[in-house]
Amino acid sequence: MKVAVHVDQLFGPAPGGIGTYIRELVPELAAQGAEVTLFHSRFEATGQAMPEPWMADFPVVAMDEGIRSLYPRWNLTARPALPDALAAANVIHAPLHAAVPPVRSGQRLVVTVHDLAFLVSPKMFPARWRTLYRLGLAAAVKRADAIIAPSRNTAEDLISRTKVDPAKVHVVPEASSLASSGSDPDETLERLKLPRHYILFVGTLEPRKNLVRLVRAYRRAAADGLKHALVLAGALGWNSQPLMREIALAGPGEILMTGALSPEDLDAMYRGASAFVYVSTYEGFGLPVLEAMARGIPVVCSNTSSLPEVSGQAALSVDPRSVREIAAALLRLTSDADLAESLARAGVDRAAEFSWERSARMTLEVYDG
Repeated sequence: MKVAVHVDQLFGPAPGGIGTYIRELVPELAAQGAEVTLFHSRFEATGQAMPEPWMADFPVVAMDEGIRSLYPRWNLTARPALPDALAAANVIHAPLHAAVPPVRSGQRLVVTVHDLAFLVSPKMFPARWRTLYRLGLAAAVKRADAIIAPSRNTAEDLISRTKVDPAKVHVVPEASSLASSGSDPDETLERLKLPRHYILFVGTLEPRKNLVRLVRAYRRAAADGLKHALVLAGALGWNSQPLMREIALAGPGEILMTGALSPEDLDAMYRGASAFVYVSTYEGFGLPVLEAMARGIPVVCSNTSSLPEVSGQAALSVDPRSVREIAAALLRLTSDADLAESLARAGVDRAAEFSWERSARMTLEVYDG
């Protein structure tokens, strides 16, 4: 089977979860026999070199047009056509529904919709991205032969909030990236000037990650005796000003931001953490939760959207809108060694239930129709 995968997210300043999805899925698809070609619309426009070494193992096709004009035209008019170099592909896979490329007769279009946060919590997104996501979702519902959702929660949101044919929607869970960098957490912490004992958050620092409430909860816990620092690892996203103002307020504890980290440093940060916290108000999957669990780090996470589906019984669940509950969970997890050890063991077992080999196999089944 010949597959062309759109990989624009790898060229952005912060690839995030969709970048991880592409990075993990594509090599596994190839390992299971797919002939994969990558295509993108940022390379020519930005002059960037290939952002990741593994991409050299695959043919890469560059679009001539930049994303600002290309994405709306694709979504609204299904033009311009993809380059002739992709004509032999049996399947065109769009891992980000903001851009739904056109296909030729006989080609199968598969679109991954990671979440519908822009519909569930529209104020959490810039207006231009809400518009682009809406246009892309409408195009996917109308034109895709199949839509992949990473969780049952996202699949149910798709079916309830759009006119998609339910038979088109397929749940394909994601998985943790288990590759260890071998980096020494202590060396990484020293180089990044971070304390040894910390609670970790990983993700883009943007409103839907609920970080203002997390900071307030952390300070409440620090006032009640929590000794750990709070480390926010990730690039600044849009509308980060409320978070920055909250962090700037005087209060107990220590809150530190690392910015975007290399995969090696991020792996070390996970392995060095005393606990991991992820209290988003809405997630389509919640990949960082599995990443922490796979490394034996006890987790506090939200009891909403897809996160209970991902974490199972292996995390301390909280109402993400309750500062009091989040604070109590942070205190409990860092003061009760038996609980932390029990959740760490359960998390490793839970993460092992997910694999990219399985994700790729299920994706190939979707490709086959």
